[in-house]
Amino acid sequence: MNTSTDFADLHVLRPGDPRYDDELAGFQTGFVRRPELVVAARSADDVVTAVRYAAAWNLPIDVQATGHGLPGGPEGGVLITTGRMDGVHVDPEARTARVRAGVRWGKVVAAAAPHGLAPLNGSAPSVGAVSYTLGGGLGILAREFGYAADHVRALDVVTADGRPRHVTLDSDPELYWALLGGGHGLGVVTELEIGLVPVRRLFGGSLAFDGRQVDPAAVLRAYEEWTRTVPEGLTSSFAAVPYPDLPALPPRLRGRYVVSVRVAYTGTDGERLVAPLREVRPALADSLREMPYSESHTIHSDPDVPHAYYGDSAVLGELDVAAAGELLARTGPDAGAMVVVQLHHLGGALARPAPNSVPYREGRFLVRLLAVGGREAARALLDPAFAPFGPDTLGRSVNFAFGAGDRAEGLYDDETRKRLAGVKSWYDPANLFRGNGSLSA
Repeated sequence: MNTSTDFADLHVLRPGDPRYDDELAGFQTGFVRRPELVVAARSADDVVTAVRYAAAWNLPIDVQATGHGLPGGPEGGVLITTGRMDGVHVDPEARTARVRAGVRWGKVVAAAAPHGLAPLNGSAPSVGAVSYTLGGGLGILAREFGYAADHVRALDVVTADGRPRHVTLDSDPELYWALLGGGHGLGVVTELEIGLVPVRRLFGGSLAFDGRQVDPAAVLRAYEEWTRTVPEGLTSSFAAVPYPDLPALPPRLRGRYVVSVRVAYTGTDGERLVAPLREVRPALADSLREMPYSESHTIHSDPDVPHAYYGDSAVLGELDVAAAGELLARTGPDAGAMVVVQLHHLGGALARPAPNSVPYREGRFLVRLLAVGGREAARALLDPAFAPFGPDTLGRSVNFAFGAGDRAEGLYDDETRKRLAGVKSWYDPANLFRGNGSLSA
């Protein structure tokens, strides 16, 4: 295959090239891709060339920005990396931002903040904005404003025929609907135009407990009861993390089982609203405070060091606290591996209909489990841990199938899946884009 002729002006790498492994490296270190060609795209034109080449040779195409949600894609084919496409342009009058394919959320937050605006980003500033949004995007202020996908004005995308398209709800309603929720299964999105919200400050942080001093199940029960009393605009989650006793960790975390409630709220009565949570004692730490939005990443304090992990999720119509207590017992310090448990309170603006393919909007909670380590051992631990939620499970979240994205079942309800398959058959009949196998009929 003569890549020097076909890709004369592109940065292309093949197995054995000195920088091949470096280009593949991402935040997820547990899954290794070995594509036949890696195209390090610098522009939408580069993406067009790469897609047309892959289509001519009938090669599968995958996309990688930051490597947070790698599915452990198919061998061979063409991988388009977009990390060099990292431009952001904010229009403060229109309250919008144009975000290129490789941009991380931290850069968008920094660009919007001087204008008193904020994007609907997630908890980790190092996550790629485009992939996050194409999977729905469950953000820090999700109950107030909805999914990030709900605020997309336009998408620039290269479809499987190598054609660049500017897609809006008016110009291509079916493709617009499918891209926002369908992930990377329909093309390479090279740029998004997203709406920003007028948020300068918020009340937020976490209230943490030592899970060996305070019963984690009791904290969870108190949290679930509290979620029934809060206003629609308050977004929160519960987490339980058994930290190993390792020198690499801060001394305050080594060997601890930390249970916490994280809160984000733009209202003025935050202190009053969290008072019932503060009645749970003794607290290990309390960082709840007024803060500029640019500090919102401190609410969750997600790790920023690349590592191996496997994760999956379940969207629940209702949270059975007894089942959740069983989950905590299975995944605590005695589980045999480090398992991070997170339960996100849904509802509010997340339940409102929108012209996109993000499913399960009726869900009341999202359960996320993430095991640090390899896929097989993690799956053997996590799959049974979801079992107690069976009767209340609506499905799974595309954004939180870390390494489990090869399992199509449950990522969409039947009606959404069938509609997505129809769009897929029209725009990618040869199934070149295989990053989301659930889109195929």
